[in-house]
Amino acid sequence: QLQLVESGGGLVQPGGSLSLSCAASGENLDNYAIGWFRQVPGKEREAISCISASGDTYYKDSLRGRLTISRDRAKNTVYLQMSGLKPEDTAVYSCGQRWNSCTLRVKLFDSWGQGTQVTVSS
Repeated sequence: QLQLVESGGGLVQPGGSLSLSCAASGENLDNYAIGWFRQVPGKEREAISCISASGDTYYKDSLRGRLTISRDRAKNTVYLQMSGLKPEDTAVYSCGQRWNSCTLRVKLFDSWGQGTQVTVSS
């Protein structure tokens, strides 16, 4: 069974950058689309990026230009590089999986990791 574990979160100053990792175990990620999500208390989880099994990438329009998603097939890991971070980017970031193709509709993903906290503050 595919399991996902996020890492790389932490405290970063406004304007800074951060790289998150989503490491998979149990199965090979090659046939899966992996999405990145974020959630703040009291709000619904939102999808912010996705990379398909074939490597096509997708971004939430409002965050396009500040995010870069990529995958390392040898390491069975997907990354999310974030730049120009703002206090409103503070959230728990998680990755999720679904078969093959991307969507930014949260409910169409099958499972998620536990998440990693990102705090943007001076």
